Amino acid sequence: MRTCRVGLVGAGGVAQRHARVLSGFEDVELLGVTDVARDAAAELAGAYGGRTFVDIEELLAAGPDAVYVCVPPFAHGPVEEAVIAAGVPMFVEKPVAVDLDTAERIAALVEQKRLLTAVGHHWRYLHIVEQARELLADRPVRMVNGAWLDKVPPVPWWAVRDRSGGPVVEQAAHVLDLVRSLVGEAVEVTAYGDGNPPPVQGADIDSVTAATLRFANGAVGTLAAACVLGWKHRAGLEILADGLALSLAEDGLVVCDADGERRMESDPDGARVAVDRAFIDAVTGVGDDIRVPYAEALRTQRLALAVAESAHTGRAVTLPTGPAVAPLARAGVSVDA
Repeated sequence: MRTCRVGLVGAGGVAQRHARVLSGFEDVELLGVTDVARDAAAELAGAYGGRTFVDIEELLAAGPDAVYVCVPPFAHGPVEEAVIAAGVPMFVEKPVAVDLDTAERIAALVEQKRLLTAVGHHWRYLHIVEQARELLADRPVRMVNGAWLDKVPPVPWWAVRDRSGGPVVEQAAHVLDLVRSLVGEAVEVTAYGDGNPPPVQGADIDSVTAATLRFANGAVGTLAAACVLGWKHRAGLEILADGLALSLAEDGLVVCDADGERRMESDPDGARVAVDRAFIDAVTGVGDDIRVPYAEALRTQRLALAVAESAHTGRAVTLPTGPAVAPLARAGVSVDA
C-alpha cells in the first residue's frame, strides 16, 4: 500500500475536519501544516501529527504527495499558484476564491499543468444525490428552489464582502453546486439583497438575498440565502419534474410521486469522508472518483458570483456558455511546464 504524504495549508475548522478524516486513513501520513496563525498550526499538528511549516514554500520543499488548501476565501491565489508550479496534486476547499479573476487564473494554470485537483463540494458524494439523479433521468426538470438559511459564522472575516464573498458565495455555493449537478447550467440570474448587513461588527454583506435563475434546458429556479438566524434552519433544494417532487438536504431525500411520499436517510459525515477518500485514491492511483475537479468548481463559482453581482448591482447577469476554463491568453499568466 502506497502511503500518501499530505500537507495542509490552513489550520481552521475545515482544515481540522480534513486532518481528522485523513488521520483515519491507513495509507495517509500527515506531513504537516502551515498557517499564518502559528499557534493554530502547532495545535493542529500536535493533534493529528506532522510538523509546522513557516510557509507554503517550506511545506513544498518537504516533498508532499498532495496538498490541501483550506484558507479563507480572500486568501486563495498565491498558495494555489505555488502548489501548481510544484506540480503537486491539490485539494481546494470551497469557495475557491472571493472573486472570479482569481478562480479563472487558477483554473487556467491547472489546465495548463494538467494537474490533479479536487474541490470540497462534498454534497456530490451523498448517496441520495445519485438516487435523485436516477429519479430524474427520464423526467425533465421544470423548477428548482434552493435555500441556505443560517447564522453568521463566528469568524471575523465572514461578514465582510471582500473577505468572504457574502453568504451566497461562502455558504449557498453548496446548494448552487448541487443545482448545477442535478438540473443543469444556469444562463441568467436576477437577484436582490436587502442592503442591510447583519448586526456584526464591520459587516457590509446583505442579511438576505433572493434570486431567480433561468437554465439552458428551459427550467427556472430560485435561491434564498439568509444569515439572520441563530441556527442553521435549512440548507437544501426542492426539484419539481413531471409527476415528481424531490426535497433534498444533507440529512435525507423526500420523494413524492404517484406512489405517495417516502423518505431516504442520508449520511453527511460519510460524504465528508468520501470526498477525501476519492482524492487520496486518485493521488495514489487506485481510484478515479473525483466528482468536482477545479474546472467544475469554477462553474459553480461563476454562478455564485453572478448571483452576488446581480444582488449588488440590481441588474440581471448572463452567464457564459463556453468552456469552464479560461484561456491562458486571457488570464495573462503562465506556469513552467
